[in-house]
Amino acid sequence: MTDTTGTGPYVRPAGPSDAAALAAALLRNRARMRPYEPRRDEAFYTADVQAARLAAPGTRSWLVVDGDRVVGAATLSGIALGAFRSAFLGYWTDGAYTGRGLATRAVHEVCRAAREDLGLHRIEAGTLPDNAASQRVLARCGFERIGTAPRYLHIDGAWRDHHLFQRVLHDDPPPGMCVGFRGTAGTGNLKADDS
Repeated sequence: MTDTTGTGPYVRPAGPSDAAALAAALLRNRARMRPYEPRRDEAFYTADVQAARLAAPGTRSWLVVDGDRVVGAATLSGIALGAFRSAFLGYWTDGAYTGRGLATRAVHEVCRAAREDLGLHRIEAGTLPDNAASQRVLARCGFERIGTAPRYLHIDGAWRDHHLFQRVLHDDPPPGMCVGFRGTAGTGNLKADDS
């Protein structure tokens, strides 16, 4: 985790008690983030919906905080284990805090936690083709562009192309992939316990 002993914003894991502050931050940045986000109804900007998002299975979130104020976030979603060991990354920073390296700091922390705490092999992220700032964050954090997906996500009312990026965190074999099998080799009766 990023050091919290200094002054200024820092990155930490999100928890259920952060829902109201996260909702306030998203509402505060609604207009600025609109060109990069799906269209959201009013309920999205409530503590209840944000609490549900923070607790969603297959999801882990980190916050960039300055005092008691949320000024950014990064989320891994679609976390898959087994042989895939991958997740999708999304992140944002408060409009008043852009250009300070906070998104880069958050993405670095998420990558560290994804490898060390979650045991993931890779992380994927996508950006709109004209979102050069986000592409610079990914490049600084070791992501490489792997292609462009036409009409990939419904953003601000339209299906939009996205450049896709990945970061391979390591090439170690998944833990327990050979240990968790039952049956006899060659019989066709192998069943994986780690899925």
